[in-house]
Amino acid sequence: MDRYTALQVFRHVADLNSFAGAGRRLGLSPAAVSKNVAELEAHVGARLIHRTTRRMSLTAEGATYLEHVVRALDALSEADQSLCPVKKGPSGTLRVSAPMTVTLTRLSAAIPRFLSRHPALTLDLHLDDRRVDLIRDGFDLAIRGRDSLEDSSMVARRLTAMPHVLCAAPAYFEAHGVPRVPADLQSHTCVRFSLSAHADTWEFSKDGRTERVAVHARYSVTSSLAVRDALREGFGLSLMPRPYVEDDLRQGRLQVALQDWRTVETTLYAVYPSRQHLAPKIRVFLDFLAEEFDRP
Repeated sequence: MDRYTALQVFRHVADLNSFAGAGRRLGLSPAAVSKNVAELEAHVGARLIHRTTRRMSLTAEGATYLEHVVRALDALSEADQSLCPVKKGPSGTLRVSAPMTVTLTRLSAAIPRFLSRHPALTLDLHLDDRRVDLIRDGFDLAIRGRDSLEDSSMVARRLTAMPHVLCAAPAYFEAHGVPRVPADLQSHTCVRFSLSAHADTWEFSKDGRTERVAVHARYSVTSSLAVRDALREGFGLSLMPRPYVEDDLRQGRLQVALQDWRTVETTLYAVYPSRQHLAPKIRVFLDFLAEEFDRP
């Protein structure tokens, strides 16, 4: 068995969730792909992939092994690049998962500039507000927004914090009144971002006391941009990250209520599997994120 080839085959099979796809990417026949995986399983003494005629998936042992394999192969690639003057810069494909709204409002306009700096780098950017499994889904890095980041084996680099505001259109407040205390929200029409960590309960603090309001929403949606659109139309009110509505507040399309109450903030992190042997493509993207989130 050529162990390096077998490891590459295993990585690409897991990345593409396909034996045939890995064969096409590596220029190997399906039989050669299957042979390499079987020999690798025999070598480690464990089944790495569940496979049937219709589908395949990593075993628990396979997922653990893949994490180490990815790190090892990336480290070898980085070592090769360090000795080759032509390849000192970041290269290859960088797979990133990021929330849709924060990317569209803060990053997407700057990405062409980032790619222009690194002509040997290809970016595969997936926009999804749902959380992904970096190892299982084959991502190099993810941007995650959390009120508090759970313990994890991943490395998390803080990017920025986004304070929230309770807001609605002036027409909504004219028709329904402006809430004066959090308890008033029980009689208002709420719009709910259903993927938020605080989707079901909105929390407000003032003078050392905290009030929590259960959210009963007529409209729940998995996009912050859709929530903003509903607010602009005067449908209801919502608790929104301030950067998403900053222009609307400045131009008077939306107004803030309960300004004398503190509420939650969401911290954005860049999350990646390991600080050791960090690939150049990940390092330059982390620098890019830090640069963009430092902008006013």
